[in-house]
Amino acid sequence: MKRKSVAQDVKPDTSKPTAIFEAKEGRAYTVSVALPGSIINNALTPELKTLLAGRIARALAVFCVDEIVVFDDEQSKQQKGAKDHYHQNADGGFTGFSDPNYFLMHLLSYLETPPFLRPFLFPLHPDLRFAGSLPSLDMPHHLKSHEWCRYREGVTIKQPMEGEKLKKPKKRKREEAQPKEASLVYVGLPQKISVPVAIPPDTRVTIKLPQDSNISASENGSVTGSVVAPSTPREEDGYYWGYGVRAAASLSTVITECTYSGGYDLTIGTSERGSPVADLCRQMPDGDWVPQFNHMLVVFGGVAGLEVAVEADGELQKMGVKQPNELFDYWVNLCPGQGSRTIRTEEAVWLGLMGLREVVVNKGRKRVERRGPSSLTLVK
Repeated sequence: MKRKSVAQDVKPDTSKPTAIFEAKEGRAYTVSVALPGSIINNALTPELKTLLAGRIARALAVFCVDEIVVFDDEQSKQQKGAKDHYHQNADGGFTGFSDPNYFLMHLLSYLETPPFLRPFLFPLHPDLRFAGSLPSLDMPHHLKSHEWCRYREGVTIKQPMEGEKLKKPKKRKREEAQPKEASLVYVGLPQKISVPVAIPPDTRVTIKLPQDSNISASENGSVTGSVVAPSTPREEDGYYWGYGVRAAASLSTVITECTYSGGYDLTIGTSERGSPVADLCRQMPDGDWVPQFNHMLVVFGGVAGLEVAVEADGELQKMGVKQPNELFDYWVNLCPGQGSRTIRTEEAVWLGLMGLREVVVNKGRKRVERRGPSSLTLVK
């Protein structure tokens, strides 16, 4: 009888997650997703609306999406039969029925924010009532106090006057007031971070710490750091640093109001009437390959597809656009031969990001190429 090797006797520890994100090299390219806020209308109760938003947020985090754009396809009409006390968004009430675009953005922004910053940046609100039941996104910038990273997300805090104690976070020692041209930042550590620039309180910032910083969960005091752009962790070291949330008044403004220099240079629309998404991972019938990109945009439709968004977009109607496939470089079907009559948008996001994963990894440029201003062009 053969003796088992030591390696065979050692079982993997499955009590904790092992798929921890590791930054290897800087990443210049970005991936953006756009979808209509009207998909929230598909859920009939506040709990289900919250769960739907959570499923989308999980997909964005798993596939390292850098930007989510919520656009208005004018299908977000106030749902009939909803209780009146849910329609008080003007007074700080629940917005899931009266303004689903805002509700979706509110939930996505809340979930992307590191948990230790949420008490500072998000006051109690009916929209967030059930957010605590959602699965954690657990992204690289959601750091614990004992975890080290040269970057951390933080919020500027009110500088204490002499003899004054900070109320948040609790259990902090008194400290002398900083110079007027400096700010204090809370980053989830016992130490406050001092940055040599004046920033209003309650402002979220990205902090870069010196490599030789002596930071531990048991120490107090302060450490000097620097404020950097939110894209710096991604561009310099390759960290996935969460997603930004942007609103768009229509489908066309998703493209024309792009915040990236040069706009989106690879746009993909999704529809059951498109070509199989697998075609993008191999050579096209016309002999061309999917080009390398700096900023990729993937657009998903609502219940009635992207066609209704085109019909409701006044600018597109003026340009004579009749079909949504005219707007995109590629028009793809995410699940050819689907067994169900319909694929819900929150399901399509998972299918699309998985199907396009190979394109993202192989075609995304590591270095940014500067281009001209963003504009809306029709694909011939």
